[in-house]
Amino acid sequence: MTQKRFFFGKRSSVEEVEEGTTFSPKFDKDGLIPVVTTEADTGTLLMLGFMNEEALGLTIETKEAHYWSRSRNILWKKGQTSGLIQRVEELKVDDDQDALWLRVKVGGSGASCHVGYHSCFYRSLPLGNVANDLVYTESEKTFDPNEVYGDAPNPTQL
Repeated sequence: MTQKRFFFGKRSSVEEVEEGTTFSPKFDKDGLIPVVTTEADTGTLLMLGFMNEEALGLTIETKEAHYWSRSRNILWKKGQTSGLIQRVEELKVDDDQDALWLRVKVGGSGASCHVGYHSCFYRSLPLGNVANDLVYTESEKTFDPNEVYGDAPNPTQL
């Protein structure tokens, strides 16, 4: 029998969850919690990811972002393949402790998107656009994904 490495507080009361000092994250039915990740220095939104208990525990322990990949069904350390490691400067939790916010500094080229852009949010949809045409908000890639990832499987699933 394996012993759990990470322990989080018990969700004992609404008062403690909302205004107490006990960290008691609420994972969803799949054992995941959403994580918004921004650049520590600029506030730029880099990505939205998910963590399970192990990913969250490793992030806290190592001060480097770990996530759960829903498309690949695996735990992954951000930047382990690409060198774009996210060093966590601050971890925040929302009021009911069911969402996290990481403020990070990114190693390597400073990009966080596996497609090669600085941010995973490199396109926008103009409001009122009935044609649903996306507009690029980043004009060029920060790195060439083929050079960085080679023949590693693309995490995007159709």
